[in-house]
Amino acid sequence: MTTLFAGPLAPLRHRQFRLLWTGMSASLIGDGMLLVALAWQVYDLFGVPAAMSAVGVALSLPQIATLLLGGAISDRFDPRKVMLCSDLIRGLVMAGVAVLILSGALTSLWMLLALMVVYGAGAGFFGPSFDALVPRLISEDELVTANALDQFMRPAAAQIFGPMLAGGMIAVAGAGWAIAFDAATFAFSVVCLLAMGSAPPAVEEEADASESLWRDMREGIGYVRRHVWLWGTFLSATFTYLLFVGPTEVLLPYVVKTELGGSAAALSLVLTSGGLGAIAAAVLVGWIGIPRRFISYMYGTWAVATLAVAGYGAATATWQLALACVLVNGLEAAGTIAWATTKQTFVPGHMLGRVSSVDWFVSTALLPLSYALAAPVAGWIGVRGTLLGAGLIGAAVTFGFLFLPGMRGPEREAAYRARHSTETRQYIERPEPIRAEPMASEPLRAEPMKESVLVS
Repeated sequence: MTTLFAGPLAPLRHRQFRLLWTGMSASLIGDGMLLVALAWQVYDLFGVPAAMSAVGVALSLPQIATLLLGGAISDRFDPRKVMLCSDLIRGLVMAGVAVLILSGALTSLWMLLALMVVYGAGAGFFGPSFDALVPRLISEDELVTANALDQFMRPAAAQIFGPMLAGGMIAVAGAGWAIAFDAATFAFSVVCLLAMGSAPPAVEEEADASESLWRDMREGIGYVRRHVWLWGTFLSATFTYLLFVGPTEVLLPYVVKTELGGSAAALSLVLTSGGLGAIAAAVLVGWIGIPRRFISYMYGTWAVATLAVAGYGAATATWQLALACVLVNGLEAAGTIAWATTKQTFVPGHMLGRVSSVDWFVSTALLPLSYALAAPVAGWIGVRGTLLGAGLIGAAVTFGFLFLPGMRGPEREAAYRARHSTETRQYIERPEPIRAEPMASEPLRAEPMKESVLVS
């Protein structure tokens, strides 16, 4: 067992972590299937982007609304039990959607939206609980390796295996059975969580729990406000996601199905290409490292990734959509690695969790509005025009934040360290693993938007 789970797989030698990771991986495959199957079913039943916009809002708004509550609850109770409840709720919702589709009873958009609201609310509790649980299951030295496993599995499962399975299953049996498979993956995750048994207790705080929670939240927000490179990047993500996430997730399936006459397998191919791009970028950056001007590099890759969204609007064939998706996801992942490394290097360890929580909350705050605006804007300037505008304007907005006074402060600090310390220079050029809290549910500026809001 020790030989099998060595190096990058070392955290898997712990039975409880292995069960957690196995269940999560299966669930992520189901999430990737849902991303394709749900979009395909919505356009089959209702045929207009406005319906998909409404579904996106129904999923994302309650997830954002319950995020902070989910973090507080996961600190007060066994996070494994919170994850169990989240998986049970979402699994039951997906089973209900599958039954409605397969029986032909899903005829009302409002019925689907009500179910998606429940699903989204349940998803808001899973991520914070996962973050709280992982450090209890493995040693501190293995946290970064566990993070790497998580970051590798997310695009592999949710963007490659899941969409591929969905495309084949929809072609053979229909979207209802693909969604039923997603429900089954939640059941599998529940079995894994039950097999784990009780998680080790967290270290207890001496201060009053409610007082400590509010004090910690205020300290985290105050720390972010004092650092331009933090709050500037959070706001950059907020406005960039507003511009391109809704149009991409609402209109890309429409372009494949309606304008190009493609199948569900064609949509799966496009999304799978993006997952391969993200994995390839992660391997390449891990091999060659991050440039010394890492903030400039980060914003440069994100700006070009956002610009590539315009490729969805210009594409006239499925392979062109796939190429654009490779660029979007690959460059986004490349910038994300630099962002995660920067936070882990320059944010004190005792503040890292709170800063990441503010990151996730602020960055995704306008996603429901992005979904809500996608359809009416497409009706006003056209589907293609909306995608072209999202890429062009989003790229300009993203790159513009690089020029905020103080944004490149960490670059200057790193350069100063490099000039005055040979040891530090070696660290900057080839960073050693950093002990940091795992951030499994970070946003795009911390994980690919590779990962859709439609998934956990």
